[in-house]
Amino acid sequence: MDIFLVGGAVRDKLLGISVKDRDWVVVGTSPKRMLEKGYRSVGKDFPVFLHPESHEEYALARTERKTKAGYHGFEFDTAECVTLEQDLARRDLTINAIAEDAEGGLIDPYDGQADIKNRVLRHVSSAFAEDPVRILRIARFLARFHKLGFTIADETLTLMTDMVAAGEVDALVPERVWQETQKALTEDHPEEFFQALRSCGALKVLFPEIDRLFGVPQVKEYHPEVDTGIHVMMVVHQCCLLTDDPVTRFAALTHDLGKGITPADILPHHYGHEESGVPLVTELCQRLKVPTEYRQLAELTCRYHTHVHRAFDVKPKTLLKTIMAADAYRKPERFKQFLLACKADSRGRPTFEDRAYLQADFYTKLMEATSVVPVKPILDAGFTGADVKEQLRLVRLRVISEIKRESKGPEGIY
Repeated sequence: MDIFLVGGAVRDKLLGISVKDRDWVVVGTSPKRMLEKGYRSVGKDFPVFLHPESHEEYALARTERKTKAGYHGFEFDTAECVTLEQDLARRDLTINAIAEDAEGGLIDPYDGQADIKNRVLRHVSSAFAEDPVRILRIARFLARFHKLGFTIADETLTLMTDMVAAGEVDALVPERVWQETQKALTEDHPEEFFQALRSCGALKVLFPEIDRLFGVPQVKEYHPEVDTGIHVMMVVHQCCLLTDDPVTRFAALTHDLGKGITPADILPHHYGHEESGVPLVTELCQRLKVPTEYRQLAELTCRYHTHVHRAFDVKPKTLLKTIMAADAYRKPERFKQFLLACKADSRGRPTFEDRAYLQADFYTKLMEATSVVPVKPILDAGFTGADVKEQLRLVRLRVISEIKRESKGPEGIY
């Protein structure tokens, strides 16, 4: 049997990127012979084996044929006569359809090296259209390789658009959509993932709450970019410069969903968009089965981000209300995530990218100062039950009021 290194490992070596995982294709053998050599079978849909020592994945060369709609409707052939070229032909992109033999020689029947050189994401064949997951994957690859100058080939974008029009994206199950989205949120430019989906029409199908933000105007004084969709993409980018945490990035992505349903007669203003956006965040998370950690931070950020922006203008009771709503005393790390998402929102506007965001520091100072307010004096004063909680709130309000009197807010628009 012949063994070849394939896929991302070969691609990343050619790009000069550190290789994390290695996948192998085995040509000219059978499952029985693989087991006899000590490999352990782990494949569900087709034969995949773990190497007895390295535990890396070795898949038998295969062809596939679509038999019904969706991405589960495939029949696989892993006969010993399947060639390496036939196996590579079923792959999504040319840059992922390059193999390396035992001597380091490259087998590149679909000119993947040329596309790597030209920084192009191009489908291998028309078989790309048989699997709607590939739309998500190519969008995710754009999020990963945008920094290297990659773009999607025109003919591939056209094919993706045709797939959306044909209803292929409708067959995607929520778990798989979220899996690819979550991975995209860990890349350097996740905003490109959503832009790619929008370019082919898939964003409207999978993330209608985000798609409808594009074209919605905002007050130019506060938002030089005007367009809400553009603003949100800028916010996601700024969030990536602040943290690699996908939970915070998701909160940045969804913080302004309420602006997508603002009544036309009050545009470009968005009064109450914070509260109206929360049900949209909740619905999106429920539909895609987003983990609770993501949903809770996203709902919090949607509802309270302007409370943070106006930190130096709102009353002490509003400041404390925001801290309590964030459960900051019990979950200080989540409070940091919340403030980072707010900071990204502030910076996600032209000319605001490098502006200081003192509001986050101010809220952190208030939280830390009020977190150490002692309860013992309240108990010693004879308060019990719910009265203890109320007295603690009043003491914290006094602490916040004192700090607020001594603090000077930033000049200009939050």
